[in-house]
Amino acid sequence: MVGKEPWLYLLIGQDTSSKDLKLKNIKSSILSRDLENFNLDTLHGRDLELKELQEKLLCLPVKTKKRILVIRNAQDLKDPLRDFLIEYSRRPAGQMVLILDFEHYDQRDGFILRMSRHGQVYRFKETLAANAFSLVRQIELNKPDYALRVLQQLLKSGEKPERVLGGLRHGLLKTGVTPARMKRVLRLLLDCDIAVKTGRAKPTLALERLIVELCGLANLKR
Repeated sequence: MVGKEPWLYLLIGQDTSSKDLKLKNIKSSILSRDLENFNLDTLHGRDLELKELQEKLLCLPVKTKKRILVIRNAQDLKDPLRDFLIEYSRRPAGQMVLILDFEHYDQRDGFILRMSRHGQVYRFKETLAANAFSLVRQIELNKPDYALRVLQQLLKSGEKPERVLGGLRHGLLKTGVTPARMKRVLRLLLDCDIAVKTGRAKPTLALERLIVELCGLANLKR
């Protein structure tokens, strides 16, 4: 990257105002205001199809040297598009600047890791959604500190401990979990459920202990 402007930028996080300011600065460093409408495309990862992506990457700039393609919610890109972009990154078009906008950084996401080798990465503040999916996600990533933060948000918002347990059971015991792993997870969930129902432990403390123990089971899918 030394000595030349990057052709790829990754903006990761949920601080919308800071991300938009960074995006504005990148655009202004590449395109003049009067040419932006002719040389800037913004697409959305969830709805994007491979053919449209390929067509946009082949577009030539108008009255300038560079063209910009922004892909919002790049975490939602389908696998064929991810594979195409990884291949494209080996020989990118010289006239195209690609900006990938992700809401979250996932250290297990090979797409982010591979694309980041070719461009400039900017990290912004990330917030954790208070729901069962987010809680399971942090456990699977073996991040007890983040998982406990999500738990506290759930309980503070009025979520019942039994519903939290139900969400954990549904999220953790999914297709792909080995019988041995399932047995260990079920045992931890059952112990927590009994502790709460019999009053052996306060619900908050029982759930906190459960989450720490679940995080200790690395790679829950294996």
